[in-house]
Amino acid sequence: MKKGDRTRKHIIMKSAEIFNQRGYAGTSLNDIIADTGIKKGGIYRHFASKDEIALEAYNYAASMVASKFSEAVDQEQSASGKLLSFFRVYENVVNDPPFIGGCPMQNTAVESDDTHLELCGQARQGMHNFLDMMKSIIRDGIQAGELKEDLDVDALASFAFSLLEGGILLSKLDGDNKHMLMNKKIFSSYLQECCLKIS
Repeated sequence: MKKGDRTRKHIIMKSAEIFNQRGYAGTSLNDIIADTGIKKGGIYRHFASKDEIALEAYNYAASMVASKFSEAVDQEQSASGKLLSFFRVYENVVNDPPFIGGCPMQNTAVESDDTHLELCGQARQGMHNFLDMMKSIIRDGIQAGELKEDLDVDALASFAFSLLEGGILLSKLDGDNKHMLMNKKIFSSYLQECCLKIS
């Protein structure tokens, strides 16, 4: 990797952490300069604006979390195990989140909802990507005979994702992982009692 590419990646990585902890509005160019150790001219050599940095930083943060989800899913054989693996990635969200500052999609969506349409659009796309991943798992589970044929795939994916994101939000706000752990337990029971096909 060339020096310029390494510098650009360094800016993106450090900025992703700052934006995910402080938000877009709460992060200044001076914050990025301080955390990266790169002067203003060096930043502008690679990025035209704070907006451009923020968009690249979000993509980086989201890709890091997506990678953790993929790794967790790949370790499971059953559809229910794969769906529950999303919760395991965030079960210690208070002390050890998969990306510093919590869920990049949630943080970005909450802050940019009415203030930054492009960032909001990226968060929305991230939501759809994760929902599509869950839907694919559910469809595979139905096809394999593990999950009931009459399941509403869209509704189950939305329910799972809502429990996941709600658990992240409440646990972060309360400073206690109990909300995530309770949601994981509830979803596990739901899968066992309502979704698994009984032969």
